[in-house]
Amino acid sequence: MLEGKKVIVGITGSIAAYKAAFLVRLLMQQGAEVRVVMTPSAVNFITPLTLSSLTGNPVHVQLQDQDTWHSHIELGLWADLMIIAPCTATTLAKMAIGQADNLLLAVYLSLRCPVMIAPAMDVDMWRHPSVQQNVQILVGRSHILIPVGNGKLASGLTGEGRMAEPQEIVESVQTFFYKNLTLKGLRVLITSGPTREPLDPVRFLTNRSSGKMGAALAESFLKMGAEVTIVSGPVAEGLYPPNAKVIQVETAEEMLNACLDSADSADWFVFAAAVADYRPEEVSAEKLKKNHPEWTIRMVKNPDIAREISSRRKSHQRMIGFALETEHEREHAIQKLHTKNLDCIVLNSLKHPGAGFETDTNKVTVFCNDKSEVDIDLRKKSEVAEGIVSFLISKYI
Repeated sequence: MLEGKKVIVGITGSIAAYKAAFLVRLLMQQGAEVRVVMTPSAVNFITPLTLSSLTGNPVHVQLQDQDTWHSHIELGLWADLMIIAPCTATTLAKMAIGQADNLLLAVYLSLRCPVMIAPAMDVDMWRHPSVQQNVQILVGRSHILIPVGNGKLASGLTGEGRMAEPQEIVESVQTFFYKNLTLKGLRVLITSGPTREPLDPVRFLTNRSSGKMGAALAESFLKMGAEVTIVSGPVAEGLYPPNAKVIQVETAEEMLNACLDSADSADWFVFAAAVADYRPEEVSAEKLKKNHPEWTIRMVKNPDIAREISSRRKSHQRMIGFALETEHEREHAIQKLHTKNLDCIVLNSLKHPGAGFETDTNKVTVFCNDKSEVDIDLRKKSEVAEGIVSFLISKYI
C-alpha cells in the first residue's frame, strides 16, 4: 500500500528506540523505501547495524564519518515523509526553536516534505507545560502528531507518554498518504522516451529523449493517487516508478497501437514522448553494406499520436501534449494545441540552458485552450512535473 513512498525514520535517544526496528520492517513490508537517521544518543538503545540490515541502506548518525560527508540536504529533498519515532522531549524542543546540533535535526530543517512525530517520554515530562508548548508549536507548523499511549512506562510509573505502537504509526502513514489523494481512481496514460525507426537489423533513427520527464510525471501522478500506465520507447532500465504499469515499444506505430488499446479506458492522456515524425519507407531485412559513396533514404510520415487519440476522445477525457521547439516557440506550441485538439500543451525550448533532452532539469510553459497559461522556471524535472500536475488539478479536478 506504500509502494514507491520514500520515508525517513528518525530515531532519538529513548528506551522506545527498539520499536523503530519493527516500524521500519512494517513500512518496508508495505512497499516503502526507508532510510534511517539517528541521533548520537540513539545508538545506545539500538544499533545502526540492525537498522541497516533491515533497510538495506546505510544508517546515518553523524554529518561526517571518517572521510564521508552525509548530505542532510539530499536526504531532505529525497523524502516524501519523515517520521521521528521515538521523539524525545529534547528533540521536540530543538525542533521547535530550529536548533541543528546533530544530523537528524539538520535533515529535519532541510525537509520539503511533511513530518510525523511519535513522542516518547515519562508521564510527568509529557505533561510538563514546556513540552506541551513545544508540541503545539510543531502542530501549528502542520506537523502530524501521533498520540502517545497510556500504560506502564520504563520508569515504573503508569500514564501517558508511551510511544505509539509501530502498527499504529504505519496506519497513520497510510492515512496520511491516502486521505488526500486528489486523483484517486483517475487513469492516466503517459507516453515517454524516444521512438526508434529501423533502417536495417542494426541501424535506426532516433532522438535524444531520455524519458526522465515522463518518469517524473508518472511519479507525480502516482503520488496524487492516479493509476498510471506508461507507453515508453527505449530508455534506461529502472527509470520508471515500480508501481506504474509500463508498456515497452520501439516505433511510433507501436506506440500508437498501445495508446489505441487504452483509448477507451484512460481518463487523461499525457503525450510526453519524443516521437519520430518520419520513418524509412523501406526497412532492409539484412544489414546494408557500404557499397555506394552516397546513401539516400526515402522517408514517410509517422502517425501523429496525440492527434489520432484526441480525434477519438470522449467528453470526460483530457489531452495534454508536449512540444519541443527551437524557434517561434510560443506560436508553434499554441498552433499544435489547436490543431491536435488538446486541452493543454507543455512547451519546452532548447534555447534555455538546462532544459530539454538528457538533463535533470527543465523549464516549461503550459498553454491551455481557454487561453490560460503558466510558466514553470528552471528546476529539477521532478519539481517541474509536480508543478504541471498541480496546475492540471487546479483546472480539471
